[in-house]
Amino acid sequence: MKRAKLAGSAGMLSLTALTLVACGKNNNADNTDNAKTASRFPIAMPKKEAKQGGTVRVALETDTPFTGIFLDELSVTSFDAQVASPGEESLFATDDYYKITDDGPATMKLDKDKKTITITIKKGVKWSDGKQVTAKDMEYSYEILGNAKTKAQRYSTKLEALKGLKEYHEGKAKTISGIELPDGENGRTMVLHFDSIKPGMAYSGNDYYWEGAAPYHYLKNVPFDKLESSDEVRKKPLYFGPFKLAKLVRGQSVTWVPNEYYWRGKPKLSKIVYQVVSPNSASQAIKAHKFEVAQVVNAQWKQVKDTKGVKFIAQIPLAYNYLGFKVGKWDAKKGRNVMNPNSKMNNKSLRQAIAYSMNIAQVTKHYTNGLSFQVPTLIPKQFGDYYNKDAKGYHYDLKKANELLDKAGYKKKGKWRAQPNGKPLKINLLAMSGAVTQEPIVQNYLQQWHKVGLNVQLVGGRLTEFNSFYDKVQHDDSAVDMFMAGWGLSSEPSPNGLYSEGGPANYTRFVTPENNKLIDEIDSQKAFDRKYRVQKFHEWQQYMNDEAYVVPMFNSYKIFAIDDKITGYSLKPTENSNGHPLWYKVGYVK
Repeated sequence: MKRAKLAGSAGMLSLTALTLVACGKNNNADNTDNAKTASRFPIAMPKKEAKQGGTVRVALETDTPFTGIFLDELSVTSFDAQVASPGEESLFATDDYYKITDDGPATMKLDKDKKTITITIKKGVKWSDGKQVTAKDMEYSYEILGNAKTKAQRYSTKLEALKGLKEYHEGKAKTISGIELPDGENGRTMVLHFDSIKPGMAYSGNDYYWEGAAPYHYLKNVPFDKLESSDEVRKKPLYFGPFKLAKLVRGQSVTWVPNEYYWRGKPKLSKIVYQVVSPNSASQAIKAHKFEVAQVVNAQWKQVKDTKGVKFIAQIPLAYNYLGFKVGKWDAKKGRNVMNPNSKMNNKSLRQAIAYSMNIAQVTKHYTNGLSFQVPTLIPKQFGDYYNKDAKGYHYDLKKANELLDKAGYKKKGKWRAQPNGKPLKINLLAMSGAVTQEPIVQNYLQQWHKVGLNVQLVGGRLTEFNSFYDKVQHDDSAVDMFMAGWGLSSEPSPNGLYSEGGPANYTRFVTPENNKLIDEIDSQKAFDRKYRVQKFHEWQQYMNDEAYVVPMFNSYKIFAIDDKITGYSLKPTENSNGHPLWYKVGYVK
């Protein structure tokens, strides 16, 4: 799945820091109107003839510096994906249903009988130093992902459908046997050999093969364990997209100028500048026209909705925020998640009670101008019949929460409940910092849990900064019992990349035979029968809701305020790459 992200190469997961931010009391009728207004916004700026030249300033709304890893194979945050987007480009274009087309930098041919996928880079697709993108560059992406020394978070066992990748990852082979370069390293064609062809492989975001390339000629002398920290990745990256990096103020801003070797020709704009701005200042920045492109913080909608000189475009993204329970650890040697049956949070009744204690629907209505909404399942509605419309999710029900805890033996000892073995129960919640009003939202949930006698406290007694948050989650910090996070999803809905036994991004670390079975069935040969695949998606959603290792919380309208003199900025799948506009199309109206 994509990384918020993300953003990253289509087909891989992305982490996103979607934050639920609060404002004062809101009228529910107004909230309904706001949601209706957002639903009527266009998905793209009006198409007009663009002139050459001009600078576009883009607001990167975060209360923390971005990490600045300019290599998609190693990048994991939405912020890095955003600041890299003018240079980053996927190998493939798609139609509006995310099916891969021949319109991008590369073409893809799938042969079900031979169990191969052939990818050919178009002639003239060049890195920003003028070198042609080659077959070796595509192969090198797999070497970066698969080499254990890079510790790539995007590596998952789902990629091991490619023959030889598992052996390479485990250090048993020096090359990946399933990659064939028929015209040699300097050719433009790569043939991938798989154990089997999967149902989602014709679509972007399927996670079975990588949708990008890495500049081998530029990075080959950097040791794999030094790659992420190298100047070639952090300060002077190469891309084959429309822009190249010109200036970097670490963690604060990135300036992009046209890539003179861009395969589609000269982009319209002469400069794109991404600049960090606090979410708390976003509305003032929009009203003061400090940026030509800025995402609206939904809680600040009323402050910005009447701003002159901007147009609003919107979509409901493929994303959701969730509550996850830590029940195990990632075993790097085995390359898989290992669940601890004795984990504090490995009690279904406890997890369900925690979920029933959350007043998510009330919070989203009250604090986000009606622009966020509770979601009942881990598969968004945008995925059509794969979405289980009968899934109820967890509604606010303190009576049910108390009954579950009583029946499971979590008896009260004074104010707080104890564990069934009689020992004290303290639950540590990791929650991310965001806008200044993030605190009241999280405190609200703490109060709900306290009402049913659960002693839930924040890790370290406060909200955690974004980079530190993901460091603790990814490395299974023992202080964390549960955490609130978010996913930006890929366009192929299989849950394999996020919730499988072999997926590093399965941050709760839950592993069950039934989950393995359902995920395997979703991606099996039988799943070429859509009716069968739909049924298995529905079963998986029901199973995940019942087990409650991951509790879906909410999604939100994503609204952008765009200078009304801009054209070519679009959120449509056909006019998008990795969740970002095709920057070569963006320009000022003539």
